[in-house]
Amino acid sequence: MKPSISFYTLGCRLNQAETASIQNSFESGGYRVVDFKKTADIVVINTCTVTENGDTDTRRLVNRINRLNPGARIALIGCQAQVQKEKLARLPNVRWVVGNARKMELLSIFEEWSDPDEPQVITPAIEKKPFIIPVAAIDRQHTRANLKIQDGCDFFCSFCEIPYARGRARSREFGNILLEARALAAAGHQEIILTGINVGTYRHDGKTVRDVIDALEQVEGLERIRISSIEPTTVPEALVRKMASGSKLCRYLHIPLQSASDPVLGLMKRKYNFKEFSRFIRMAHETVPEICLGTDVIVGFPGETEEHFRETYDRLLDLPVHYFHVFSYSARHMAKSRDLADPVPVSVIQKRSELLRELSLRKRRVYFESLAGSVQTVLFEQKKGGWWTGLTDHYVRVNLRSSQDLQNRMIPVRLGTTDGIAMTGEILNPSIPALRADAGVC
Repeated sequence: MKPSISFYTLGCRLNQAETASIQNSFESGGYRVVDFKKTADIVVINTCTVTENGDTDTRRLVNRINRLNPGARIALIGCQAQVQKEKLARLPNVRWVVGNARKMELLSIFEEWSDPDEPQVITPAIEKKPFIIPVAAIDRQHTRANLKIQDGCDFFCSFCEIPYARGRARSREFGNILLEARALAAAGHQEIILTGINVGTYRHDGKTVRDVIDALEQVEGLERIRISSIEPTTVPEALVRKMASGSKLCRYLHIPLQSASDPVLGLMKRKYNFKEFSRFIRMAHETVPEICLGTDVIVGFPGETEEHFRETYDRLLDLPVHYFHVFSYSARHMAKSRDLADPVPVSVIQKRSELLRELSLRKRRVYFESLAGSVQTVLFEQKKGGWWTGLTDHYVRVNLRSSQDLQNRMIPVRLGTTDGIAMTGEILNPSIPALRADAGVC
């Protein structure tokens, strides 16, 4: 009898897509997959190393597993495994450390394992070549599915070690993407999220990310295509115009800025200045009705002065972005920024981060309020605490009560009030009874 196994994913949507695919391969191989909260013979953690918090989370999870399930054998895979293999191999009960080059082969690695007393460390160099994924990332825990189309990055921003953890930019074979998309749609996923490290750089046999989206729109059963985080210099204006044309492409873009101060952008080795970024954001805002625009900001990058921060704050206040993810700078092991002078004190980083998070909350509330009274199609995901919750195509969380099962249904809803985190909704179709609900957690 095959052992039981559980999975836990840290970090980004790309990790989520990969975990779903790996998990499905184990299910097909006869393993009994159990919830992470339950006792399992083997526990797999797909790690993240984008920030210091990701590293800390891995250690905490390993300690938790050893405390609650001391007999479990632990596999640490992915980004942190790729760049910190020696450190992870020393953690108690860790029996496998598998980097990104071979983590999708985890099933065969387990089947070939012969020495239970010695941790198996597998972190070869990552080749720059097109790839396929043989097992679809059907996600039985979530309504929406992540579809990996690209991996790695050639940009080498000075704060980032992802090119070392994920390798150079490479793209998935075009036909293999469509095979998985059809499988996801057949499994009931109506919305897919295109994921990768730098999805806008997708190139395979002359095809670009625009060609991927055009082809996915023809897949029967897929109703929404959402682009995950995408670099500002990689989004063609034609894609924005397509978004405005009523296609299946969601009216949503998350485009990392990182700083609105040109001197800091220069230190970060970003490939644009603020004027170029602002021009694109304003074009998208004016082209696509009701588009939701989000961004990332790193606070406390070495050399960031109070003047630089104030410039970022004021420009974000003025720019038509509707929310931002705020990250406190942390020096990564292989990132070039480790060698920069003028570090920013932790207390200053915390204060600046709090100011930006407050600004983000205010801007998101204003955006939500602008949608009040409009009718939007909501893809309902689950029932939580008596309320059905789902998302509009522009990534607005909507909550309401209904006596019917709304799971995985796309329904026109009139949006109501907001607490800045989510919106109330009222179903228009009288055959689907619903009551208004207080806004819930996004």
